[in-house]
Amino acid sequence: MSLPKEPRQKMINVMYLVLTALLALNVSSEILNAFKTVNKSLENSNGAIDGKNKTLFDSFKDLLNKPETRDSAAVWAPKAKKAQELADDVTAYLESYKMKLKQAGKLVIDKDGKEQFNLDNLDASTRIFVEGEGKKNGEELLQKLTDYKAQLLGIDPKIAQELEASLPLDLSIPESKSELGKKDWAYSYFHMTPIIASITILSKFQNDVKNSEAQVVEYCHKQIGAVKIVYDKFQAIASQSSEYLMPGQELTITGGVGAFSSAAQPSVNVDGSSVPLGPDGTALYKTTVGGPGSYSKKVTITFKKPNGETGTLDKEIKYTVGSPTGASVSADATKIFYIGLDNPITVSGGTKGDEATHASIDNGSLSKTGAGKYMVKVSGGTAAVVTVTVDNKSTPFNFRVKPIPDPVAMVGRSKGGKLSANEFKSQQGLRADLENFIFEGVKYNVLSYTIYATGKGFTENPGIAQNSGAAFSSEARRIIDRCVNGTTVTFDDIKAVGPDGRTRSLPLIGFNLTN
Repeated sequence: MSLPKEPRQKMINVMYLVLTALLALNVSSEILNAFKTVNKSLENSNGAIDGKNKTLFDSFKDLLNKPETRDSAAVWAPKAKKAQELADDVTAYLESYKMKLKQAGKLVIDKDGKEQFNLDNLDASTRIFVEGEGKKNGEELLQKLTDYKAQLLGIDPKIAQELEASLPLDLSIPESKSELGKKDWAYSYFHMTPIIASITILSKFQNDVKNSEAQVVEYCHKQIGAVKIVYDKFQAIASQSSEYLMPGQELTITGGVGAFSSAAQPSVNVDGSSVPLGPDGTALYKTTVGGPGSYSKKVTITFKKPNGETGTLDKEIKYTVGSPTGASVSADATKIFYIGLDNPITVSGGTKGDEATHASIDNGSLSKTGAGKYMVKVSGGTAAVVTVTVDNKSTPFNFRVKPIPDPVAMVGRSKGGKLSANEFKSQQGLRADLENFIFEGVKYNVLSYTIYATGKGFTENPGIAQNSGAAFSSEARRIIDRCVNGTTVTFDDIKAVGPDGRTRSLPLIGFNLTN
């Protein structure tokens, strides 16, 4: 079966399905459903771009309030705002035509807000954009997109010089076997095209517009430059080597002076909770300890370096709480049992030997692997108690039970954003990595995902493939090989499974490919 000849039907080449022929102008439900899937993914991608831009505009507000960045931010923040205003105007304009198409398809909205309209109507798109009075609309649509691109690049000469070649908005006429289609932009996209296909085409242009906006906003943000750090406060720092000592053991005290800058913007977290800073830039954390055992606290300090980069220091603070019987239980990795993993613990009977020490658990299983060494496995719940019995005296030790954290989807070393097209094309697949997890060697397997490519190299139709497993399939590889500077690639519907057997749905990630 051959592909439809008209270029607007080539846009229906969703997920590279083999299309069935058009019979008596009735478009198959498979093709219509494929367009619905692509349109939904494009709208999801647009939402992700809006979220990224919001983060940058929040940063602009901070930079405008800081003396060291205020002047530069006052120059570039308005330029970024102008890019946002231009994109919002065109996006709303395109959205209005999507609504006109739905209304032409006899739009009905039910009580749950779900829209119903004739997806396969072939006349509406032609009437609205191509023939009669609609021809003016098609010409106006092309002019609106052309003006947007020119106005975006006209915000600043540096923006035009840096980004003109990489903006994903391509307004060239797609390849066509129709003579009229080769000459008429609107005809090539909308002539005798099903309503849902035309809506998807408009969503694709919205995606190009938002990606173009994102590149300009990110460029403006980078022009503000690094913050100069002046260390203006100092604090003496002392730390001890242990909080639990026996006679004859050595006590080590480390003393020194720490330098602190107000511009360094330090942030201190203990076990994920933020700790407020004092006037001298130090954080004081206090807590009441629980039952007997060995414990640890993870301290994370982030700060801005003199060159403007962000630095991070992670330190584990360990301490031991004694028990009346001298017994103790320590998790060899953390004070948490993770569901589905082998959690190693060490059990001590204090002054009694291993042969006089008995351990049990109320949630899960506990197996002995050596003298004083046990392996704990839990399958659910939120807490577990390990009970150690010595000389008929029992001491409980409380542990939290948590699921393994969700991994982060990555291509190569990147989690999304700008990436060299050559570096992207050299990758072999998508992976799911656990970041900053205390257990080493915990692996997630990627089960499936969908890859979407739009922009440069895909102006006639988006490149879409559903992929099973982590490695790029031959279908995905054909799409990747077509990627160039200016292509936008999104990975969506990412599924991964960890050692606990749970299948996780991971957030989409997107890449703007550059030279």
